Formats: sequence, C-alpha cells, structure tokens
Amino acid sequence: MAQVLDGKSVNQQILEELKPRIAALVARGRVPGLTVIRAGDDPASEIYVRNKVKTCRELGMLSEEILLPGTVTTAELLAHIQALNARDEIDGILVQMPLPTQVDSRAVLLAIHPSKDVDGFHPFNVGQLVANAPAPRSCTPAGVMEILRRNSIEIKGKHAVVVGRSDIVGKPMAFLLLHQHATVTICHSRTPDLPAVCHTADILVAAIGKPALLTRDFIRPGAVVIDVGINRLINRADVERIFRGDAGRLAAFDKRGQVIVGDVDPIDMAEFSSAYTPVPGGVGLLTIAMLMKNTVQIAERRVGAA
Repeated sequence: MAQVLDGKSVNQQILEELKPRIAALVARGRVPGLTVIRAGDDPASEIYVRNKVKTCRELGMLSEEILLPGTVTTAELLAHIQALNARDEIDGILVQMPLPTQVDSRAVLLAIHPSKDVDGFHPFNVGQLVANAPAPRSCTPAGVMEILRRNSIEIKGKHAVVVGRSDIVGKPMAFLLLHQHATVTICHSRTPDLPAVCHTADILVAAIGKPALLTRDFIRPGAVVIDVGINRLINRADVERIFRGDAGRLAAFDKRGQVIVGDVDPIDMAEFSSAYTPVPGGVGLLTIAMLMKNTVQIAERRVGAA
C-alpha cells in the first residue's frame, strides 16, 4: 500500500519549530513582521490572505493586511510597496495574486525589495536560487522539499520529472531538486509523448493545472508522486469519472456543488505510486508554513541571528 505523505503533520512540525525562533527574536526586541497586500474582492484570495494573517497572529508575529479597491492603479500600489520597503518593522511583503487586470503585476513584484520578498519571486532571489545561495525560496516548491525530507524520501541520484514550467512552481521546483542531486527533467504542454517521459520518473511532480490529467500511463510503478495541483470540479460527471466508486466524494459534491482534485488521477496515484501527496491535505497545507518560515528567516538575517 502506498505511503500517504501527509501535509498536515509536516505543516504542524514546521510551525512548532518556528515558535522558539520567534521567541528568541522577540527576546531581542524583534517581532517578525509580514504585510499582505490584496486588491479587489477575489473570493479565493480573500480566503488565502485570511489564513496567512491568522497563522501569523497565532505564532505571535506582526501581521498586517492592506486591502485596496479593485480600481487601484499600478502607481498607487507601488506607493504602498515603497512605504513598506522603508518600514524597518516589516520583514516580509507579499502581494496576493491575481491583481486587477489594469495593474502591471511584474512592475509590482520588481518593486518589492529583494530582502523583503517573502515569496521568493524577485529576479534577484531567483538568481540566488539558481546559484544555490541563501535567499527566500518560492513557498510551494520549498514545501515539497520539506515533505520529501521529513518523510525520508531519497532525492540524490533519482530521476525527477517536473510537469509544469511556471515561475512560481515548476522552475524553482526543478532547481531545488537539482541542488539535492536529482537528475531533473522539466515537461510541459509541448513535450512529445508526455506519458512516456513521466513514466521514467522516480519522483514525479505534477504542477500543470489540469484536473487528473496524469493517469496510470504517466506513473512508473513505485514512483513517488507529488501532486501540486488544486482544481475545482463543478460537473458531477467529472466527479463520477475521476473518483469512480468513491461514494464519499460524490456525497461531498452533492452537498457543496464542488470538490477538489489535483493534477494526478487520485485512484491511479494511490494504486501505482510508492508514496504520494493527497489533494487536499498534501502540498497545499505547506505553502503558508513556508511563508512563515521565510518571514522568520528574513527577520533573523536582519538582526544577524541566522
């Protein structure tokens, strides 16, 4: 039977490990501070930001939320970022995506000072990742590495296939695996014979944003499968097809009108892998924990404690 790589337990471990580090900073007169900027009224963004602020406060960190109207301009948003760059008590600045269409998202991300770029998206920090030098790492890929490490999944010498080439997940994921001595292949929508390439993986990371796209044909028996995808199913026929025979999922859909599925077929993943991350309950839970860890690390560097 495949090992379930439980994100909840890893999340709890990381948060517990942060508490004494935060206490040590507070004892030195430094409360780690994170500001999240949200523009507009996207429901998913509202939930994400609420959970980030809640976790900050539970850990005893300084947490601020700046809520801007959906009509905000690029110049107005940049002014907020410049003010936060100048505030010494703020260690991390996070701009919740997506931004309203009239805002230049790239200009906004570039405006965040690299030393406060808690998401690890600034080109300077991406360069630090490539060079394997200290800097904030993109939270979701960093969470994947924690799941692998804390479950004693061997990376060195393994063939890792990353499906997806986004700047947020796919590319940083590949570099983090490479730095742990995996041989890494990055795949995407234009990769010829994608199932055959995926089938060579010892570690298969799915981050392509297509519900249950990767089926048994993609999974080498015994592979470790990391499913980063979070997709909402709103059609009952899709739920029946993907969660075939799972009465619990159908009941959940009938109650809520939607269910969540990853990028990998959940039944095939459980049957053919040696270990896998469930959706929900896997990688997604680690993103906020790694955000907290990045903020604490930034605060430690700023006081010379790291």
